[in-house]
Amino acid sequence: MDTAVCPLQFRSSSWGRVNNIDLRLKLKMELEETKHTKNKTYICGECGYRTVRKTNLSRHMKSHTGEKPYNCDQCDYSAAEKAHLDQHRLAKHTSEKPFVCEECGYKAARKSQLSEHIKTHTGEKPFKCEECGYRAGRKFDLFNHMKTHTGEKPYICGECGYRTARKSDLSIHMKTHTGEKPYKCEECGYSTVNKSHLSRHMRTHTGERPYKCDQCDYSAAQKSCLDDHRLAKHISEKPYMCGECEYRTVRKSDLSIHMKTHTGEKPYICGECGYRATRKSQLSEHIKTHTGEKPFKCEECGYRAVNKSHLSRHMRTHTGERPYKCDQCDYSAAQKSCLDDHRLAKHISEKPYMCGECEYRTVRKSDLSIHMKTHTGEKPYICGECGYRATRKSQLSEHIKTHTGEKPYKCEECGYKAVSKSHLSRHMRTHMRERPHKCDLCEYSAARKSQLDGHHLAKHTREKP
Repeated sequence: MDTAVCPLQFRSSSWGRVNNIDLRLKLKMELEETKHTKNKTYICGECGYRTVRKTNLSRHMKSHTGEKPYNCDQCDYSAAEKAHLDQHRLAKHTSEKPFVCEECGYKAARKSQLSEHIKTHTGEKPFKCEECGYRAGRKFDLFNHMKTHTGEKPYICGECGYRTARKSDLSIHMKTHTGEKPYKCEECGYSTVNKSHLSRHMRTHTGERPYKCDQCDYSAAQKSCLDDHRLAKHISEKPYMCGECEYRTVRKSDLSIHMKTHTGEKPYICGECGYRATRKSQLSEHIKTHTGEKPFKCEECGYRAVNKSHLSRHMRTHTGERPYKCDQCDYSAAQKSCLDDHRLAKHISEKPYMCGECEYRTVRKSDLSIHMKTHTGEKPYICGECGYRATRKSQLSEHIKTHTGEKPYKCEECGYKAVSKSHLSRHMRTHMRERPHKCDLCEYSAARKSQLDGHHLAKHTREKP
């Protein structure tokens, strides 16, 4: 055998590199199976998927044909693989769950399920990716992760062409077309497309934070939040750098997302209003502006949010917490975006993006695009109640509150209430007489950015013939 027999890409002569016993045994079995294939590679004619095992190709082909030969004898469920049917029976038709977690009371029908669950408490991750150092608690998770390196996405949506590395992701995606949301929260009526999303949502009610950082006291309700924390707080090296600006990151995927701020690429489109998003998660949140879904509630003032991160951000208006610290001065912020804006405004002198209409300059291409609308008059965001048009989505969101009457931000000095934090900050300057917005062409300063923009247009705009 000349090359890899599975996505882990071990050579047959390199047993010394494979320290994990399970991985070594699996590779040995695969090598035995492929001895008689004379190094054949089996290729899917539908999507180009490649494998050295005929059985793998047969199993893969079911993702295209939809064949599900394994039928449950107690309900209408059917599966493409026997292992999936066995899992279904245990989850749906076996009431007995004798294996109990002593940490949290979780119950499982199989000892192996309990063993995997225990790793959420211990943080044990024995399976390691040789490409990037990613570690997983389950071998299956590592196998799925490897597809992020190979780029293999064999599962395709017949409705829109969406491709994914996992069949389960395709099943979840298909529900965005059918509108099916079978999993419902009994506390608030929230419904979702899969069980794991409901479990994650339930933590907003229970306060459970099962994912623990092994280097500090931080804990999180979601694994992705813990991963973000580790990258932000415990990994200093940031090897991926943007060629357009000074942005650096520890993850290649973050750089890919960031690059869209320069290219303007927004591949995710809302079918209701044509809104376009850089990321799928942004589109999912946008969709809630149409459905009105706001499952996350503030117990202090009744404010409701479309997601947990928005609620967490809102809570800082009550607690005063400012967790984002500038590494070049004493500035701190309640939101990461505010810290990013501060760094760009105060610590990056170069402003390569310049307006051709006036002397406005900025460090970000996206800011220039927004600024240009002050000249073109473009206002693509429209209020369904009164026809108000806005240049930015955030402006429309704030405007909507004039109809709902929502004013969650309160001044402790005089009781004034505002629809947004920026309005409250602007109001607070009437108490402090602060004028933080400085003109870089003269000595003028203003309490509000809009005043500074007006000053720029009035005093420093070049005359056009």
